[in-house]
Amino acid sequence: MSERGRFISLEGGEGAGKSTQVKALADALRAQGLDVVVTREPGGSEGAEKIREMLLTGDEGRWSPQAEALLFAAARSDHVDKVIRPAILSGKWVLSDRFVDSSLAYQGGAGELGIEAVRAINAFGISDWFPDRTLVLALAEGGARARVRDNEVSDRIGGRPEGYHQKVDLAFRLIAAEEPQRVRIIDASGNAEEVTKRLLAALSDLLP
Repeated sequence: MSERGRFISLEGGEGAGKSTQVKALADALRAQGLDVVVTREPGGSEGAEKIREMLLTGDEGRWSPQAEALLFAAARSDHVDKVIRPAILSGKWVLSDRFVDSSLAYQGGAGELGIEAVRAINAFGISDWFPDRTLVLALAEGGARARVRDNEVSDRIGGRPEGYHQKVDLAFRLIAAEEPQRVRIIDASGNAEEVTKRLLAALSDLLP
């Protein structure tokens, strides 16, 4: 039987450079001989991708905060069942662009449902399949960078007011303070290569 792989999630607010770093980190891990599966949330599996479309489109009032949290949790449960768990059990490393901590920060913290309430909803859906390590990219000017990048066009959640995104950032920092072994805040300033090196350093204890 294959040795169990590892599960890494990459988090951060809007404009922190996650998309660039997911690819760069995956390439760096593969260069070390690891078999890496890259996935994303919301989405990652066929069922979860259908839920993603419902979550990220439409007007702001499309879902209540509770319904939004439950839809994210449902998508995540399918993602774990169909993609993440099978890959890890076969010895692969899974790198996910967002996972459960996004729900804790966005719906739990910024959405004011409460981090623990959202954690409980997700624990029911994914059991103990929390990441081995969660790396949160933090950048003070992230919101402004995201608006430039998107040319002022964002999805339903990314387009929320700046105050909402400030609460997201605070929630990520609270989660990291509560779970320092699993969750690490990574400085996302500087050039992309420097940030990738910081991410790798934060995984050094997990690397074979």
